[in-house]
Amino acid sequence: MDHNKFVGRQRRRRRFRVRKRLKGTADRPRLSVQRTHKHFYCQLIDDEAGKTIAAASTLDKDLRGQLKNGGNKDGAIAVGKAVADKASAAGIKTMCFDRGQYKYHGRVAALADAVRAAGISL
Repeated sequence: MDHNKFVGRQRRRRRFRVRKRLKGTADRPRLSVQRTHKHFYCQLIDDEAGKTIAAASTLDKDLRGQLKNGGNKDGAIAVGKAVADKASAAGIKTMCFDRGQYKYHGRVAALADAVRAAGISL
């Protein structure tokens, strides 16, 4: 079997397994994470209304100038702080963490720790 097909199938299964247990509401939205080699993205999603409450990424204007590289742990920490600030401005104190297809390790864990350090409960 082609290795890329196999890895893609594993990622798809992992993503479905994680997301079937999570549901974002207006009081407790889902913090969805997307990472690439160069950038990091996350957004708060209210699944009941089908709306994005807040979003942050390493491509945002205020973060782009601060970061040398957006695809490392420093980028993940900066995005975590930014989304936590936007969430607290929107009055959100708790959220459920949707790691998607990524293992809770490295950059994904750094983002979650940064959100927790900003006072948001995951």
